[in-house]
Amino acid sequence: MTDPDPHADILAHNRIAWDKWAQDGDRWTLPVSPAEVAAARAGEWAICLTEEKPTPRDWFPADLRGVDVLCLASGGGQQGPILAAAGANVTVFDNSPEQLARDAAVARREGLAIRTVPGDMRDLSAFADAAFDLIFHPVSNIFTPDVRAVWRECYRVLRPGGALLMGTVNPIEYAFDRALADAEGIFQLKHPLPYSDATDISKEEHARLYGSHAPYEFSHTLEDQIGGQLEAGFVLTGFFEAHKEDDRLGRYFPNYIATRAIKPHRAAHS
Repeated sequence: MTDPDPHADILAHNRIAWDKWAQDGDRWTLPVSPAEVAAARAGEWAICLTEEKPTPRDWFPADLRGVDVLCLASGGGQQGPILAAAGANVTVFDNSPEQLARDAAVARREGLAIRTVPGDMRDLSAFADAAFDLIFHPVSNIFTPDVRAVWRECYRVLRPGGALLMGTVNPIEYAFDRALADAEGIFQLKHPLPYSDATDISKEEHARLYGSHAPYEFSHTLEDQIGGQLEAGFVLTGFFEAHKEDDRLGRYFPNYIATRAIKPHRAAHS
């Protein structure tokens, strides 16, 4: 008998939160335009692992035609349709049915073949071993309590030589009193890391600071974000940092990091 998931309540809360954000038209739930899809079909495209900075094109295969891509926790009708229009075989996996509906809507509108699969990014058992050539995982593992489980599953479902592209929030962001920084430009350390919305502040404070429908976030550590990929067997081949525009904390350090990691043809542990 499988033990119950101790984080099931967090998964459910975040599913409802993202569904609500999608219904309200949050920035990260607005599908790409027909013009963007047409440009991608013509070979002109860019997608972001972080908020503002386009992912380097040489992080992708030179030709996406026939490449099996998993857009991991990447619903919203943004990255998946662009990759599909560029020729990839795209599967979008997300915890939010409303986010997946955005991808399905763009696929219908543009005549794209996109598979949508609901689920928890820590559990990719819907997919066989070595099912994908590329995983595109934009800023989303801040919404899971266990990022190392994500890396293990990514390693399993990638083919040897396949790439995992990941963007995430710089964990140092979570150490500060964000409300004080935003309101007064005062940078005061408040939270030890790793930080969790689910345990380090009350539900009432979370709702007051971020809104009643905000998802729970988790800072994770660089050891878990990067060391966890290495432990899973990946080899890092790319890294960049990115700033958020017009952000008080972003004046002093990059808000985001992104990595490119390869599953080697021969296991890194051997």
